[in-house]
Amino acid sequence: MGLDDKLQNQATEAKGKVKESAGSATGNESLEAEGKGDQGEAKVKEAGRHVKKAAENVKDTFKS
Repeated sequence: MGLDDKLQNQATEAKGKVKESAGSATGNESLEAEGKGDQGEAKVKEAGRHVKKAAENVKDTFKS
């Protein structure tokens, strides 16, 4: 997991914000909810990426 994953997560979150805004502006609750879901998915994936990175750092610390 690296920069590509981070950029993909950011793109998914941005897409979700656009969907949420469009849904809100048009009164489309389904689209708004889908946008919020996309944002949540991106945040969960990003949190997982941070956990994996922290685990790698701990592993490297004990290797030394």
